[in-house]
Amino acid sequence: MKKKKYKKIKRINNAMRVRTLSVSALIAILFICLMGRLVYFSVAKNKTYEKKVLAQQNYQSQTLPYKRGDILDRNGNTLATSQKLYSLVLEPKNILRTEQTQKNALNALTKYMDLNRDDLLSYIKDNKDSYYSVYKKDMKYSEVADLKDFLKSKNGKKVVGITFSEKYVRRYPNKSLASHLLGFVSDGSIGTTGIEQYYNSTLSGVDGRKYTYLNEELEQDDSIVDPENGKTLVSTIDINIQKIAEDRLEKFEKKYGSKGSSILVMDPNNGEVLGMANSNKYDLEHPRDEKGLLSKYSQSQINSMTEKQKVKAFNELWKNPIVSNSFEPGSTYKPFTVAGGLEDGILKGNEHYYCSGYKQVGKYKIHCSHREGHGNLSLSDSIAYSCNVALMDIAFKEGKDVFAKYQKDFNFGVKTGIDLPGEAETAGLLHGADQMTNVDLATSSFGQSFNCSMIQMASSFSSLVNGGSYYKPHVVKQTRDDKGNVVSNKESELVKQTISADTSKKLRTYMEETVEKGTGKKAQIKGYSVGGKTGTAQKIPRSAGTYIVSFCGFAPVENPKVVVYVVIDEIQKDSQLNTGLAVEMARDVLKESLKDMNVQKTKK
Repeated sequence: MKKKKYKKIKRINNAMRVRTLSVSALIAILFICLMGRLVYFSVAKNKTYEKKVLAQQNYQSQTLPYKRGDILDRNGNTLATSQKLYSLVLEPKNILRTEQTQKNALNALTKYMDLNRDDLLSYIKDNKDSYYSVYKKDMKYSEVADLKDFLKSKNGKKVVGITFSEKYVRRYPNKSLASHLLGFVSDGSIGTTGIEQYYNSTLSGVDGRKYTYLNEELEQDDSIVDPENGKTLVSTIDINIQKIAEDRLEKFEKKYGSKGSSILVMDPNNGEVLGMANSNKYDLEHPRDEKGLLSKYSQSQINSMTEKQKVKAFNELWKNPIVSNSFEPGSTYKPFTVAGGLEDGILKGNEHYYCSGYKQVGKYKIHCSHREGHGNLSLSDSIAYSCNVALMDIAFKEGKDVFAKYQKDFNFGVKTGIDLPGEAETAGLLHGADQMTNVDLATSSFGQSFNCSMIQMASSFSSLVNGGSYYKPHVVKQTRDDKGNVVSNKESELVKQTISADTSKKLRTYMEETVEKGTGKKAQIKGYSVGGKTGTAQKIPRSAGTYIVSFCGFAPVENPKVVVYVVIDEIQKDSQLNTGLAVEMARDVLKESLKDMNVQKTKK
């Protein structure tokens, strides 16, 4: 039997004993240090950490609103801007923390804002548990400047519980001027109609943020992320021309009245809109004020409206008829019919026509505006005296294909692409060559049986008189940042060539004769050669006997600088067929526009 072996137990030698004692001593020292540190933090630093915790408990954030971009006229005059308003916000919980914080806050408020001390104290105590109480709203900077400056000072840093909230309110210095063109802002930041809507993303910015907290010394500190302001837009509008047009409309409506009248002023050489005025305007700062509806409805009608009906009425009031409404242009279209024939070589310019007062087209007798007939007419006379029969003869000589081609070439039935919302869709109201009957061709030749908008007509008419260049109409020409630096320029956009310069020159001559001896005599301006074309269109249903009259004029004839287009819907206190009223308005606006633009006189 084998004997069991046992391991020898090593005895602790001196070296091991020394190491053990050293480790134990080190642990003891570390323990003593830790205890000492704990005592230090619990006693010596108690006050500091109390302040840090307190400061964290009073952390706040505040929105810093961006400033919506301004809208200016072409010369830098303000059409729309945003004004900053301030609200005084109190933090009663913080103000009442100690007697000193209460005293500091009340002293600042009464000294720099001239507020009643007793009223303030009563309010603060009534809202003692609140960290956010609006005491006074919508103040201008001048009312809060002194207190804001003090709060930024060394002594002001000791004041707690006083802040300001900020907001911007949209302002329109000229109230209703260019209301349909500009549009307005809803809910502080949403553009509604006009430039405000179309360029909403450009005019809008990004809100900033202000973070406020109490530091370790219980003093107020801020951390700020600045807002990014919106861009400023420079429009093509000339505020003087806009005022001229609106003043003339107002005088007309007071004397004659209408269902609605409008004036459009354009530079024919680049598509810039210089003025866009409508009789049914409204206050841009109070667009939903029912007083604005009085331009279209009686007070009794407004009183009887349901809320739904009022909404519909306001939407109709805000709509820009120059862009959004379509109508039969009437005889203002006749130069286009002639232009197509000249451009295609079908007309030579030496043609003559006979007008007996009507033309038989199939089973229909289509009358001239001059029922007795014009007799013998030259091609230019057919424009000057606005003969329907001559124009029907011209259209039939052109044929449906040629006629329809030039309608499309002049962009009728096609949206212009103007930088405004709500442009009318007229494609479905234009006859294609394959769908056009002889009656359609006959009536279309003098501007009936199809629709267009005012902006369509004025843009096409501009190409008719400027040498044949069709420019895309626009109302904004430049974008700037909030410092005034140019971000981008909107260049004029040449869309197409509609006719030759030679054809354009002939048409200008024909329309000068219209003013010199024809239906547009009242458009004559001393010192200037003026051309233009009158228009009368019977509204649908024809049985109602209601009419739209118009005049599209330009000057100087040799080198047109201004196109003025006037449309009157259902004259109230005179004959609805009185085109002379449209001619007179156009003449007045044209005369003042030429003066405003410093266009030199072209004749004695």
